[in-house]
Amino acid sequence: MQGAGVVAAAVLGYLLGSLPSADLASRVATRGGVDLRAAGSGNPGATNAAKVLGARWGVAVLVVDVAKGVAAGFAGHALGGDAGAYLAATLVIAGHILPPWSGFRGGKGAATAAGACLAVFPAYFPIFVALAAVVAGATRRSELVVQVSGGAWITAAIVWTAADLPNAWGPEPGLGLVAFAIAASVMIVGKFALTRASV
Repeated sequence: MQGAGVVAAAVLGYLLGSLPSADLASRVATRGGVDLRAAGSGNPGATNAAKVLGARWGVAVLVVDVAKGVAAGFAGHALGGDAGAYLAATLVIAGHILPPWSGFRGGKGAATAAGACLAVFPAYFPIFVALAAVVAGATRRSELVVQVSGGAWITAAIVWTAADLPNAWGPEPGLGLVAFAIAASVMIVGKFALTRASV
């Protein structure tokens, strides 16, 4: 049963991630008149939604994207224990970046990753947010923010696992946490790099 629960957690995580929050917001706000992939920066995410549709819609997309990550982490844990939590948290980010409904052209995954981190690595979450805010304020370069945050996230996962530090309400730190941090960071940094290269 545990194996089936982990598989279910993985599928649910990916499907939650693939929920096209920015596309849905665009359809509601403009009655289908604006495609975020063809407007503004071309990215179907909260920042572009705010620029094209207005701040209120950008906030709504941000909240939904964070919520997707939180829901995946908690649901994954309920279905498949610690392994299910980490796998669902990883795949919710993959689903956001590579949704099947739009030719695998999704958002950058940062907000969904923040939600996933809150669910499965809550002990690190305040550091995650503070570090991102400091780097963003100092450099105003989003790609550098995700690079620094990704490196710190992986380092923290290794430290928490090696020292067996408490993880608040999150699952037990271990190889699953390290794998989650590495996979999430690689996906998001890679997406930012590909987006920049395609501009």
